[in-house]
Amino acid sequence: MTEFPDYLNVDYTDGEGESPEDYPSLQHKIEKAIEVTRQGLEEYENPAIMWTGGKDSTLTLYFVKEVAERHDLEMPPAVFLDHYQHFDELIDFVERWADEWDLDVIFARNEDVGAYVEEHDLTPGDDIEISALNEQNRHHIRNILEYEEDTFPFLLDTYVGNHLLKTVPLNNAIEEYDIDGIVSGVRWDEQEARADETFFSPRHDPDIYPPHDRIQPILQFDERAVWDAFWHYVVPDTVEGFPEDGYVPDDADDLPNGLTQDDIPVSPKYFAGFRSLGSEVSTEKSEEEPAWHQDLENTTERAGRAQDKEDLMERLRDLGYM
Repeated sequence: MTEFPDYLNVDYTDGEGESPEDYPSLQHKIEKAIEVTRQGLEEYENPAIMWTGGKDSTLTLYFVKEVAERHDLEMPPAVFLDHYQHFDELIDFVERWADEWDLDVIFARNEDVGAYVEEHDLTPGDDIEISALNEQNRHHIRNILEYEEDTFPFLLDTYVGNHLLKTVPLNNAIEEYDIDGIVSGVRWDEQEARADETFFSPRHDPDIYPPHDRIQPILQFDERAVWDAFWHYVVPDTVEGFPEDGYVPDDADDLPNGLTQDDIPVSPKYFAGFRSLGSEVSTEKSEEEPAWHQDLENTTERAGRAQDKEDLMERLRDLGYM
């Protein structure tokens, strides 16, 4: 991929200086998402979708499915980063909807760290001996992260943990499957570190990651718009028996036409009051009511996440994090 950018015709400045307010209606946001998604599927030779099972990546997956079907384009595989600390419900959700939607899912893992965790029967927070890891992981810890301690905690939402459990397996998957474009569900309003992203974002430095681009169709969505899109487009279009013009349930017992929570492509953790899904041990629900009924405009979406990783987001992104 030494000539990686040469076969593409994308505008890396598209979206520069913009914010969700530049797309004032849900229809404006959807139209832009479809435009970016279509160009991504047409321009890139081996694209893939980052899918976490969360609301943003599932909305992005919906746009990819719709565009691929509508324009007779090949449906790319989804990459699911298994960091060993997921909510059980999230794994069940991903497996169920991958089967329902006939998705090809690549489960990317740092198997060296996973093997160490299994061998030593570790639980989150326990220490991992750096000297026991393979050469690639030691290189990232010592030379890229410049981490000098002998151990690090087995926790996703820390500097070393996040990089080894998410960025390293992502980069390995990009290299193994020769992926040239990652379709990602990041949003401008989600974090300050993502506010300057563009719809097509280059990642071409071979010293940091396998050269590729990030294709980002939902930058222009805010949290409210994501949920509006789910209840008025994603769910009606994908769930038989759901009202075609949409319906916003009060809770899991308020679904129409005899449908249950299992019938809806919305993670049960959102029904339970979570607004952002991270590690099982470091993410808490925001309130008791479902995510879409909370005060999205005046509260912080990722407040339930461990803040040491949140505070390091800019540097983590420089190293290849989403």
